[in-house]
Parts: sequence; structure tokens; C-alpha cells
Amino acid sequence: MTTEQSPKPVILITGSSGLLGQALAKAFVKDYCVVGLDVKEPDEPPEGHHHIGCDLTDDEHVRNTLDNVRQKFGTHIVSVIHLAAYYDFSGGEGELYRTLTVEGTRRLIRGLQDFEVEQFIYSSSLLVMKPVDQQEKQKALTEQSPTRAEWMYPQSKLEAEQVLKEEHSDIPVVVLRIAGVYHDDCGSLPISDHIRRIYEKKLESFLFPGNKEHGQPFVHLDDVVECVTQAIAKRKELNGWELFLIAEPDTMSYDELQETLGELIHGKEWPSVRIPKVVAKAGAWVKDQLPGEEQFIKPWMVELADDHYPVEIARARDRLGWMPEHRLRSTLKTMVGHLKRDPKAFYESNGLTWPESRKEA
Repeated sequence: MTTEQSPKPVILITGSSGLLGQALAKAFVKDYCVVGLDVKEPDEPPEGHHHIGCDLTDDEHVRNTLDNVRQKFGTHIVSVIHLAAYYDFSGGEGELYRTLTVEGTRRLIRGLQDFEVEQFIYSSSLLVMKPVDQQEKQKALTEQSPTRAEWMYPQSKLEAEQVLKEEHSDIPVVVLRIAGVYHDDCGSLPISDHIRRIYEKKLESFLFPGNKEHGQPFVHLDDVVECVTQAIAKRKELNGWELFLIAEPDTMSYDELQETLGELIHGKEWPSVRIPKVVAKAGAWVKDQLPGEEQFIKPWMVELADDHYPVEIARARDRLGWMPEHRLRSTLKTMVGHLKRDPKAFYESNGLTWPESRKEA
């Protein structure tokens, strides 16, 4: 059996057709032989990128895929970047959380035992962390902070981490618990929907059921790419099991985000009024039943409105030499600039439905 081994070191990316997967492929294709594994091909693969169809929910398909990798690229892999996972904003208990995110990770790490893998990078989520206590707002999350996954997406990520702990054997693992990823044109549904509500002057844009001084962490796509780049570059200096929190160190509060977007979009303050959670849940349920555009805000999200995630990233800075260069508060101006120049294009690129009131007759 002959192989077509590349003179460049091999990097394997699962979920390579997603936002982060495509960004990583473009960043690495010059210096590495990038092999992307996904059920679908990327929209705009960079020249030199190798795509292999792979369904991580199927035992035989994973075996055949890895045999294909072995035949074409050999058994030595510098880094496996595991991004493939299931995500559903509905909050439901989709079967793919288990068959793809959890058991897909198990199939992959078991199948890689026959390879010489220098490093396995797992893309986890900061949502697996327990938010800081409301009485301890100044205390930031660290890698030693407790976890508390309250819905299926973070639960599945946490379970997949445990799978890797149990099954990685001699393959060194780096777990990156990554905050919500955005880019200059937004790319984050929680942010783009917030922008949409204020842009359309929706009643709900003035209402919030949680503590306005609390906030969710985010990180720019380019900074995540740089973080992974640093993790690969320093792979020989890292331990067999490493965990890092990846986020901007200055989490914007809901109130700051609200006021900033109001000023950028309409040139004036956009106040928010705190409402009881029971009222917010009822309103979210009613809107979710109405025909037409699917609502982003679901009743189950209301209970999480008080969650607060300030993050300490000293470990990523010290061990990886990583510090994010971007900040959400400054990038919001760029996002809103794109919205104002071409609102329809902004809506389309972010998967938003153009409002009926603005459609041409």
C-alpha cells in the first residue's frame, strides 16, 4: 500500500467547513498540509487544502476516513484540531449532542491511537463554566473554577472533555474553552440579534430580565486563530493535558453593550428596563409561537440572563504567549458600519430575516 505523504507537516481539522475551521485552514495552508474532515466541503477552500468527507456519528465511516488519511498522508500528524460538534439555539435535547459531540469525539480519539499524533486540540466552550456568584462580581473565572453546564450544548462539551481525559492515552491534549466567537461583520447570533432588535426599534430591545451589570464573554475570530497557532507552535513545551480559558479579559456588561449599540445605530442612548423573568418567559413563548421569523430568544434563555462570566486569561498568556488584540467594544463600530452601509447584506451574512416593514412592495 503506497502513500502520498506531503513534504509539509500534516494538520487535521474536523468541522473544517465551519467558520473557525475555514479560518484555520487559510491560516495554516501555507506552512502545513491541511486535511479537513467534514460531512460537507468548505465554501471557499484555500488552495492546497485537502477535504475528506467524514461523518463522526458512524463507526465505519470514521474508520474508513482515517484509513484514507493514513494512505494519503501517512501516520504522523502534528496537530489534530477537533472542532466538529452540534449546536442548537432551541435548547432542545438533540440526539446529535451525544452521537456527534460526545461519541464522535470518542470515535476520533480511539481511531487516532494508531497514528503518531503530536497534539490534539479540542475546541470546548466557556459555557461549561459556573458563572461567578452575584455577590462576587469582581472574581474572575480561571481554569480552576468549577463547571456547571446547564443545557445540552455545554453539557455535551463537558462530556466530550471527559471522554478525552479517559481515552487520550499518550496523545497530548489541549482543551480550549472558547468564548462566543465574532468577527468584523459580526458572525455571532447573540450579538447580531441584539443589533437587529435595536436597529428595528423593537419593544423587546428596551427590556431585559437579568442584571444589566453582568455580561457574556466573547473573542474575535482572528484571536482564536492566533491562539491555536500558538498552541501548535508551543506543543513540545506543553504537558500531556492542558486547559485554557480563551476570551477577552474585559467582559462587556449587558448595559454597556446596550448603550454602545444605541449610540452607534441611532445616535442616542438606548435604555433597558429590567422586567420579571416570568414576564420575559411568557413573552418569549408567545413570540416563538407566532408564524414567520423564528425568534432567537427562547424561554429557557431567560433563566440564564443573570449569568456573569468575567474571565482571567493569565494562564493562556503565560503558557501560550497569547493575548487577544481585539475588543468587542471597539469592533462594534465596525459591525454597525457594515450594517449601515448595506443593511440587507448584513442581515443576510448573519442569517437574519429582513423585516417585512422594510421590504419593497
